[in-house]
Amino acid sequence: MNETVSVTYVSVDAMKNAENELIAAQIPEENFFVDKDKLEIKVITPKATKSTIEELLNRHNHK
Repeated sequence: MNETVSVTYVSVDAMKNAENELIAAQIPEENFFVDKDKLEIKVITPKATKSTIEELLNRHNHK
């Protein structure tokens, strides 16, 4: 079963850094959505890898 992880960032740079980490971690681009207006990234991930995705996204300056 998949879950969605959402993180809102305080700046465009922080959001872009998180997006680059997702790409570097080979997360398929169809599994995440970047909302540039809300400075938010949403990732659809299996429950087994949810904590890893949360850790990766939370490395950057978020709200």
